Amino acid sequence: MNERTAVLETTITCPQCGHSESETMPTDACQWFYECKSCKSVLTPKPGDCCVYCSYATVPCPPIQLGDSCCN
Repeated sequence: MNERTAVLETTITCPQCGHSESETMPTDACQWFYECKSCKSVLTPKPGDCCVYCSYATVPCPPIQLGDSCCN
């Protein structure tokens, strides 16, 4: 059996101030809001993206990595 696994570690970058932070993505829920630890801006997904990780991180969320639909 060939079981696929998702990368959970990613770096999310704030589009407001450019601050980057390493985060561990949840596997059981989408994250629609993320507060920048530097400027305190609250990030939301870009239109067409399912979560903040798909919009602003170096790695898309686990369901997207595995070829599933995410959060819809």
